[in-house]
Amino acid sequence: MEKDNPPSHEHEVCIVDEIESQRLAKGLEQRHVQMIAIAGAIGTGLFLGLGSSIQTGGPLGALLGYALVGTVVCAVQFALGEVSALMPVTGSFVRHVEVLVDPGLAFAVGWNVVYGALTSVPSEITACVVLIQYWSETDAAVWVTVMIVATAAMALLFVRAYGEIEFVLAILKILLIVGVVLMGLVIDLGGVPGQPRLGFHYWRDPGPFVAYIATGSWGQFLGFWAVMSNAVYSFAGVESLAMAAAEMRNPRQNLPKACKRVFARVTLFYLVSVLIVGMLVSSSDPRLADESGTAAESPFVIAASDAGIKVVPSIINAVVLSSAFSSSNQSILAGTRTLYGLALKGHAPRVFLQTTRQGVPWVCALLQIAVCGLAYLTCSNSALNVFYWLLDLTAAGVLISWSTVALNHIRLILACRSQGISPRELPWHNPATYYSSWFALVMCQIFLWTGGFAVFTRGNWSAADFVSSYLDIPLVLVFYLGYKFWKKTKIVPLKDIPIRQALLEAENDPENVPIKASGWSRLNILWG
Repeated sequence: MEKDNPPSHEHEVCIVDEIESQRLAKGLEQRHVQMIAIAGAIGTGLFLGLGSSIQTGGPLGALLGYALVGTVVCAVQFALGEVSALMPVTGSFVRHVEVLVDPGLAFAVGWNVVYGALTSVPSEITACVVLIQYWSETDAAVWVTVMIVATAAMALLFVRAYGEIEFVLAILKILLIVGVVLMGLVIDLGGVPGQPRLGFHYWRDPGPFVAYIATGSWGQFLGFWAVMSNAVYSFAGVESLAMAAAEMRNPRQNLPKACKRVFARVTLFYLVSVLIVGMLVSSSDPRLADESGTAAESPFVIAASDAGIKVVPSIINAVVLSSAFSSSNQSILAGTRTLYGLALKGHAPRVFLQTTRQGVPWVCALLQIAVCGLAYLTCSNSALNVFYWLLDLTAAGVLISWSTVALNHIRLILACRSQGISPRELPWHNPATYYSSWFALVMCQIFLWTGGFAVFTRGNWSAADFVSSYLDIPLVLVFYLGYKFWKKTKIVPLKDIPIRQALLEAENDPENVPIKASGWSRLNILWG
């Protein structure tokens, strides 16, 4: 096993490091892992962002867009589950890429993830403050302070407490989705007194698709394609499920279960929600353009208001507030654990390896808490522009992360073939995942390079949109090539990837035993 010293060579035989196995507490159980996965995938994008998708692509365009991205997400999760079951390490795909591809790429992608997490937490704090001000007119700085204190507490809590909080927040989100979908069906079918039956009226008028930028069939296709960006960022965060793999109990069994089961359910949640919203609200409704950041812009709220149901806005605003707080928690987990993993491999200062007695990497957490002060910039209009510029630097980071996950899995399978190892020897494997990973990698690259296509059309140039869509690409390339030049790293040859060592560690892992459901848990469709 690796000792507590900086790595001195390009490629390590050790997979799960002695430091992380001894210092980090295994506080996350199966129900935590699967519900964290749901909590991470269902965020403000589902409750507030669907309206923008309907307005841009139409009801059918939005449904097809979310279905395509949902398929990519499922492919990414299968790839993540297969590699993580073999290598359940802190930092997840960032550590995987070090072993499977190139240490230089691990450095570049890892710091990209850390930077994205550091800036997204104050962003989520700002979103929470906006949602709170839906009810209260108290000075924003007061609520920013309250949220920073709450965030600091979350960052320093031991991982089991984090798991319990995310478990509860995930249940609240699921209850809200089920509730608004049932409400939508009642409204659509004419179940509200005095309201007509809608059916698929809005699919006929103004129609299933919306022309975006151009006219005719080409404009309708562009409307469908523009939905992709909203869909991608609605699912953002799903890749961080395995970031705390070293803090999970029986990760080689629990991670594949979470990746395999949860995201099919999450995709179903999204598709049903998009379908219902497209039936309830016209794509030409001007209220869908509301950018208040509160429940007022939710298409579910618009439909409920039209039906005379007054209590819905506050309920949705409250759960969206919990979603924003949950997204903040997830960014904290992703950022701190990635930074810990980088320090473990010598890509960050070793001071970040310091942990509390409860196994919390407290130095990593303190850095995250310090950066939360950026949320105060939102109290000033001029400073707000600076804050959004910092946030936009890694807006495309989610697609880079998904591409990395797919690439890791492809390299793992190729390495198995090169070394004469059957992929069936892996802790979890499905023959179709090799092809689905190629599909995910190609689609993520297409999304990445076409995400800002609108800025290249006549009259739609926007420097801010161009930066948010594309600046992250050269940033990652500069970090990657700069590290390769400085450290003289090379792409790891397929024959040198330590699959046998990883398989040996998996075989000798006393926790690595199949999980069998018993009693009522066999009927549990959420985390059983």
